[in-house]
Amino acid sequence: MTQTIVGTAAGESTRNGEREIAPERRGSKCPECDGSVHRDEEHGERTCTECGLVLDADAIDYGPEWRSLDDDADDRRRVGAPVSNLRHDKGLSTTIGWRDEDAYGNQISGRKREQLRRLRTWNERFTSKDAAERNLKQAFGEIERMASALGLPEPCRETAGVLYRRAVDEGLLPGRSIEAMSTACLYAAARQHGTPRTLVAFTSVSRVEKLPIQRAYRYLSSELGLQIEPADPIHYLPQYASELEISDDAERLAREILEAAKAQSLHSGRSPAGLAAAAIYGAARLTNERLTQERIGEETGVSRVTVRNRYRELLDAYGEVHDR
Repeated sequence: MTQTIVGTAAGESTRNGEREIAPERRGSKCPECDGSVHRDEEHGERTCTECGLVLDADAIDYGPEWRSLDDDADDRRRVGAPVSNLRHDKGLSTTIGWRDEDAYGNQISGRKREQLRRLRTWNERFTSKDAAERNLKQAFGEIERMASALGLPEPCRETAGVLYRRAVDEGLLPGRSIEAMSTACLYAAARQHGTPRTLVAFTSVSRVEKLPIQRAYRYLSSELGLQIEPADPIHYLPQYASELEISDDAERLAREILEAAKAQSLHSGRSPAGLAAAAIYGAARLTNERLTQERIGEETGVSRVTVRNRYRELLDAYGEVHDR
């Protein structure tokens, strides 16, 4: 059967011989009695106030799906905290706050405080009910503490949590301390995210010495098959420049010095942290900024001998590139 559409008044069309009112016109007048149309937002209906004809039903609400029951109407939170790899239960368990206040900020009685204390104690026991969960809980606490001390971003911490959870699943923990493995996971995550820190920096915030961290990192990298490329010296520049408070011109010049050294493969087989510190010292000398080798050693953990030996090589490479 063919459908015939003939010209009609604006906003109207004819389909199969029947007149059809366009939606924009149906919203004002009833097609039966020309009465006014009422829109019921709560039930999603459009009805005539005169004859009661229902024009539309089950209308789609394109507004926000949230509503706020608090005093702050702009607060759109309607779910709990996001799932996190830095929680032994991924953040799905219940947490009882440590504030001894009611919903209005008033202090609660001593009897209620004692009751809440017992509830918190049992809640802690239930959320880590076996040795594996207690292991994860302690390790993730260490990762958060060290990452905060080193100023590492949240994605880096999440990756460290994933690496440690993989190590637990693969059975790599027996015979090794939780602190060494958690430090090694954070060290590997920092290198993967391009925000590396030296082992000296990790040793300063870890509860274990440098040698156990190195052994744990090698073992972790080998067993989990981590494909981690050697650290780029340029990745250390923003951190060192901020700690040493050098100018933007000196930092930019230090980056150019490192690029020239990389073009001549001077970074191969050398400590990236040492090269970055030496480049900053060389750039400071070229820009006439007062920066001593001793201060660089104190802030970066790179020895003065390394800075003194490397900065001459870097400046020679920088001069050769610019003389071409």
